[in-house]
Amino acid sequence: MPLSESFKDRLYPILPELRNHFGTPFHIYDEAGIRETGEMVNKVFSKIKSFKEYYAIKALPNPAILKIIKEIGFGFDCSSITELILSRQAGGSGEDLMFTSNNTSPEEFDVAAAEGGCILNLDDINLIDKVPQMPETICFRYNPGAEREGNEIIGVPAEAKYGVSKAQIVEAYKKARELGAKRFGLHTMLASNELDYRYMVTTTEMLLDLAEQIQNELDLTFDFINIGGGFGIPYLPEASPLDLEAMAGEITDLFEAYETRNGYMPALMMESGRYITGPHGALVVSTINRKDIYRTYIGVDACMSALMRPALYGSYHHIDVLGKNGKEILETVDVVGSLCENNDKFAIQRPLPPIVDGDLLIIHDTGAHGHAMGFNYNGKLRPQELLLREDGRVELIRRAETNDDYFATLNFSENVFRV
Repeated sequence: MPLSESFKDRLYPILPELRNHFGTPFHIYDEAGIRETGEMVNKVFSKIKSFKEYYAIKALPNPAILKIIKEIGFGFDCSSITELILSRQAGGSGEDLMFTSNNTSPEEFDVAAAEGGCILNLDDINLIDKVPQMPETICFRYNPGAEREGNEIIGVPAEAKYGVSKAQIVEAYKKARELGAKRFGLHTMLASNELDYRYMVTTTEMLLDLAEQIQNELDLTFDFINIGGGFGIPYLPEASPLDLEAMAGEITDLFEAYETRNGYMPALMMESGRYITGPHGALVVSTINRKDIYRTYIGVDACMSALMRPALYGSYHHIDVLGKNGKEILETVDVVGSLCENNDKFAIQRPLPPIVDGDLLIIHDTGAHGHAMGFNYNGKLRPQELLLREDGRVELIRRAETNDDYFATLNFSENVFRV
């Protein structure tokens, strides 16, 4: 969806000065918006006896952002050694961390167990025997297979590489308990960028039903149910936002009914990333070229290495032209970068106000899966990241990559295996 009016009112008037000071391109994030969304999430789920959001670090793995996330009271959902390190540096420890890995290596298990450990969320029944020492608290990621439909981005569960199957799930908990686990959680993740809140309600109902089934078969109780993430944001201006309040109300009802039936209420956990930071970020670029052939192309000083969602998924990101969103006659253009790939486009056949070299374009909703998904194909370098503070200051929170960064991995001692 378009950036909030509050974010635009504070950002747009200072953009020319920010370009003069920092240069373009840059991602910029809104501290006030992130805090407001985080506090709203905590509020709507407050009737659950124990609730915790574990922010999906993959969405925006910047230490300055993770510090804000920690201050809101969230934990961190990690899926790699690097993300565990980042979360610990941000102040996360022990059960503040959920390690939801896939195809997990021995090295990852070692780091997960270090420095006070974390909640281990196993993705595969075969990993039980590979855990160096079974922790007291264990969780399994569940894949319901053909019983549930996924959505367009994440695909159908039956084709996903993630999770323990229905046929394996009871045996997984039984085996983990035999190896010393005493506290249990149940997790799933079935959708991405889902705007129909009823999907998440149905997912919650599925997990609670499964928890009861496992509970009855094995005589164990569940400390927590993790409904995953996938909460969507409306990238298209005309799309309706996720009804978070209705979703929270219906999920709360399900947990209260579970308590009535079973005499206890497990904690509710989830792992939103996009929903928390996605709408509170923008990629700001300068236009540097205009090309008129079979189409009109507007060239900017960033490419898909800074935001690959449009190229990867065909995703829409709204674009404003600073100072030109009035009553100008629109023209249809492609907004493109300089990568040697024809899908290096931020917008395709988009009606925009007339654009000339030097204009500033604001590409919306890059606060999740923007900079984080960057890459260095063609030797392109990822841009800087800025943070608009609540008091109006703008801070550099990640410098732009340099040529020296790109060549750093070619600086190493000789290492040759000789037969």
